[in-house]
Amino acid sequence: MKIKKNDIVQIIQGKDAGKKGKVLKAMPKINKIVVEGLNLAIKHVRPRREGEKGQRVKMAMPFDVSNVMLICPRCKKKIRVGYKILTDGSRKRFCRKCNDVFK
Repeated sequence: MKIKKNDIVQIIQGKDAGKKGKVLKAMPKINKIVVEGLNLAIKHVRPRREGEKGQRVKMAMPFDVSNVMLICPRCKKKIRVGYKILTDGSRKRFCRKCNDVFK
């Protein structure tokens, strides 16, 4: 999967289209990611102790990685990610618009 934890992404499809956020969790086996503050769903939480009230908690839910595009840290544009093999044999991601290599 080309998107990793702590990347900044922009949603391109769905109810949050056009919004940007930071990736909190990447799940490559199921091809989904969780983005901070986006794709929120309400979860009802039961009271745990006597006298305590139940709550409605907003949680960021996972959505498919095909609905987001990575934001390049240098040129700040939506990009498709490419890979370069460096001279030391390591494989790094790079921006296809400005050719900047990032982690």
